[in-house]
Amino acid sequence: MSASFSQRPLYLADQVRELDRRTIEAEGDSFALMRRAGESAYDTLRARWPQVRRLCVLCGGGNNGGDGYVIAALAAADGLVVELVALKPAAELEGSARKAAALAAEAGVEPIDWADELTLDGELIIDAMLGTGARGAPRPPYAAAIAEVNASGRPVVAIDVPSGVDVDTGHVEAAAVRATLTITFIGDKFGLHTGAALDAVGEIIHATLGVDPRRHADIVPVAWRQTREDLAIALPPRAPNSHKGSHGHVLVVAGAPGMGGAALMTSEMVARVGAGKVSLATDVAHVSASLTRFPEIMARGVRGAPDIEAMVETADVLAVGPGIGTGAWGQAALQSVLAAGKSCVLDADALNLLAGDDGQSRRDDWILTPHPGEAGRLLGLSTGEVQRDRRHAVIALQRRWGGTIVLKGAGTLVYDGERLTLCPFGNPGMGSGGMGDALTGIISGLVGQLGSLGEAARIGVLLHALAADAAALDAGERGLLATDLASYARTLANPQSVSTHADHA
Repeated sequence: MSASFSQRPLYLADQVRELDRRTIEAEGDSFALMRRAGESAYDTLRARWPQVRRLCVLCGGGNNGGDGYVIAALAAADGLVVELVALKPAAELEGSARKAAALAAEAGVEPIDWADELTLDGELIIDAMLGTGARGAPRPPYAAAIAEVNASGRPVVAIDVPSGVDVDTGHVEAAAVRATLTITFIGDKFGLHTGAALDAVGEIIHATLGVDPRRHADIVPVAWRQTREDLAIALPPRAPNSHKGSHGHVLVVAGAPGMGGAALMTSEMVARVGAGKVSLATDVAHVSASLTRFPEIMARGVRGAPDIEAMVETADVLAVGPGIGTGAWGQAALQSVLAAGKSCVLDADALNLLAGDDGQSRRDDWILTPHPGEAGRLLGLSTGEVQRDRRHAVIALQRRWGGTIVLKGAGTLVYDGERLTLCPFGNPGMGSGGMGDALTGIISGLVGQLGSLGEAARIGVLLHALAADAAALDAGERGLLATDLASYARTLANPQSVSTHADHA
């Protein structure tokens, strides 16, 4: 797991609350931590929007609201006009939140109690309504306030978490504040980086407030967020004496009659990320197109299991699923791959066939790459149930099916039974046909080079997402095609060459 060293830890709400408690216990002053949070958030928003002169701060009843009162006090002391809206009457606040409200009052800021007919003023809105403890659909008056914030059309800064987002899962039950910027404190939260939360959080800034969670060895991160640096760590320069046999022979079993495109896209990606040899077992009708487009790929037409089995013998890694269908051709393809007893990557129709497997297969030598719908079929759940708690779903998939699981989607998750990794890269342009085929090829091409299924899945997901981001940066998200990723994937698979060229530019 060498690529893990540059990754960032992610935590659940209870873990961060425990870090809060320990910090307060060590310092002996709970209000001091709240003041640091408010000061950090205020400094950040002033640096981002220095021209703003009118601020609207919406405060709830807990510590999240207390942070908002501190921000209001600092803004007033700085000469800004502050509209302070209380979702819970200030007189009912307790503990540090009550002290924060008093601080705002001393600064001359009097709260206005929320009313449904209230129109929010301010050039910038601060969401300090619902914090990390909130679960489920927001109740009155918070639901109305969230709707008003979203209708305002103004930039929004969410304090710790956008109101309405479940910070542990990323699920949004009904509605959530759509923030421009989220400033989260102490420990970075898992739920901010996956699922529906990504429509709400905007840019995320992690403010540690001087607390280092890694010093608390008993508080183990629930997941690790990938960084760009992981590529350079996982893909160092090749040994000068290496050869094609050193980098793996991948057999792609794909492309039932009429579905040759998936086979070609998958095979190209295997080659572009550096596999030593690439073979393709596909329907006879697709061989000519494959030889024309990619003469480097050893394509052979197959009609059934005996033809596929002959090709399986010489391969190190097997990729099956793209475009195989669920008919006789696809069933023969999947059974031939599974019977070989070799490392394999399964996607698309291979997963749909697997979901109907009465034999209850479970293996440690495969990578399954479902999107949420396929994940639901593999678990007997609806797509909505998978998306409601993606972390739970990917863990359940691994426990049921074994191996390494890649749960695709916004904030893709990779779990190999030991380590849960989250990819924060990628973009909406990836919602087009063939992107899953491209990912299958990238992961398969890396298995022989990295020697670990878990590492190949993690780095493959990262490489795929960064290639899509690079392609979108050059030409936009709309119209992004899976085949656009090939040249970018090749460049990113050689991080040392990229940095060397930059050094000499």
